[in-house]
Amino acid sequence: MLIAFLAAVGIDGLKQGATSSHGMHTIAPEKVMSTEPFAKPGVYRTRGGQYEAIVVAYAFGFLPKEDLVVPAGKPIHFRVASLDVVHGYTIPGRTNVNLEVLPGHISEITQTFDHPGRYLVLCNEYCGSGHHFMTAHIRVLKPGENLQHPPPLDGSPDTNENDGMAAMDSMKGNS
Repeated sequence: MLIAFLAAVGIDGLKQGATSSHGMHTIAPEKVMSTEPFAKPGVYRTRGGQYEAIVVAYAFGFLPKEDLVVPAGKPIHFRVASLDVVHGYTIPGRTNVNLEVLPGHISEITQTFDHPGRYLVLCNEYCGSGHHFMTAHIRVLKPGENLQHPPPLDGSPDTNENDGMAAMDSMKGNS
């Protein structure tokens, strides 16, 4: 009976788009801001034209503070770390992004945004008296909109410039 129940829950979860973690990576919370790639939060194009969003959660905010700007129709791999306490990183609506961000761990998920627009990001784990201020935004651009972007995280040359898309340097103004 238990096996049938677990099988039913697993099948239902897969039908609803549930994803498992892709392994657990760790990081010392006190070293997040001095450890690559978290030392430079933002959106980057990686080798092969893929995109990666590096996000740091801290008491009542996310870094980068500016909107993450990403292209529609391209997979975006999110890597999120916490500086202090447990936070959440959820994008309500048309996504399956709902991460628990634990100090000392790197939370990861990949999401493709099919619809251009501005998406709200919320911390859905109570993290203190300013928790209700902990929001961010992701701006998804239409296919064909060209963005400025920093070099790939791995230092390799950008070999996929002809796809008409690039990740935005979302770190302007970050300190």
